[in-house]
Amino acid sequence: MMKLLLMYLFMILLLFDWWIFLASFIFYSLMILFVNYNYFYCSLSYSYGVDLISYWMIFLTLWIVFLMIMSSYKIKINYMSCCEFLFVSWLMFIFLFLCFSCMNLFMFYVWFESSMIPILFLIFGWGYQPERLSAGMYLIFYTLFGSFPLLICIFYISSINLTTFYFLIDLNFNIYMYLSLILAFLFKMPMFFVHFWLPKAHVEAPVSGSMILAGVLLKLGGYGLYRVYTFMYIYLKYNFIWIGVSMMGSFVIGLLCLCQVDMKSMIAYSSVSHMGLVIGGIMTCNTYGFWGSFIMMLGHGLCSSGLFSLANMMYERTHSRSILINKGFLSFMPSMSLFWFLLVANNMSSPPSLNLVGEVMLIMSLMSWSNMTILFLGLSSFLSCAYSIYLYSITQHGVLYSGMKFEFYSNIREYYILILHWVPLNLLFMKFDMLIL
Repeated sequence: MMKLLLMYLFMILLLFDWWIFLASFIFYSLMILFVNYNYFYCSLSYSYGVDLISYWMIFLTLWIVFLMIMSSYKIKINYMSCCEFLFVSWLMFIFLFLCFSCMNLFMFYVWFESSMIPILFLIFGWGYQPERLSAGMYLIFYTLFGSFPLLICIFYISSINLTTFYFLIDLNFNIYMYLSLILAFLFKMPMFFVHFWLPKAHVEAPVSGSMILAGVLLKLGGYGLYRVYTFMYIYLKYNFIWIGVSMMGSFVIGLLCLCQVDMKSMIAYSSVSHMGLVIGGIMTCNTYGFWGSFIMMLGHGLCSSGLFSLANMMYERTHSRSILINKGFLSFMPSMSLFWFLLVANNMSSPPSLNLVGEVMLIMSLMSWSNMTILFLGLSSFLSCAYSIYLYSITQHGVLYSGMKFEFYSNIREYYILILHWVPLNLLFMKFDMLIL
């Protein structure tokens, strides 16, 4: 594992030469990582290593970074600062790799915050409209506001406990420490009421920014909650607040999705709805909740990233993200419509997908916690199905807009990207015991 990390660091020297070489190297690294599969913290250094959750999160990060570089091929052919783009993407991966593989709470905080810098550069440098500046400000200030109490709490833990290793922390917690340790991650996921930065950031970000943001960065919140709950096992009686807010949020956001006219905005809001279920599952603190939310995060990372790349493929042809203009694509690109159908079906958790396994486990977890959650679970699942079908039907059916100038049909690179999103999302369903020990 250490050799792999050193290879990544030295690859920065090669970024100024080859785009395809970098993508090929990442794919090769994925194969190495898959062969070196293990369950326990090991193989890196004194305070770094991977366990099951870290392993799959690093694997997901590497997979999404590879696909986001492939999706951004227009940056290369249009000479839009492609060397800088590769450098920022690579920096993002290094930060996320270190974040998911560290065992020290303070180091986790450092890499957790560092991952904000590359995504901010992606939004500012390659975003679409001038509003990207305000979107970046929303993103950075929401995250910093939530994580500043966490930093103070980490310093307090270090001074009292004399260590910040996850497995050695043992001290008396109070309600303020409880709130400080989890608020940063709830802002990051994001939880309903503190989610306003997410749709704005998604709409203004380039396709690469949206893919890494939905695919990996939202999962940092769930991963942080896993790590915090390894040593904080009191004051969990207040978890009902977060479960209630998340359940209500999933329902309300489902209604909001049906009102959207921007494709990227609708996909971004659907991420908030799915993350509400994940928060609810983690907060129940039972086995089904933990593993269900973990599988849901992996499935959502692949599915949401695929939907954002599909929306970008449509945007590259019509130069609009409005669902009022993007209609009738079934007659223009029928093969692409097949992938729209497959990914939209996965988004509504239909079999065989990881989303289905995760959602079934989360529903069992939340129902065992309280029967009252059935109302919001049923409504949010129904609305998830409704806005997914709405997104598919309104973009693929209807009459093509006559004032549009279509540039080109789809190419092999785009189908390759979509297949690499869809295959792991559906084939891991048959081997999901790898994900839950």
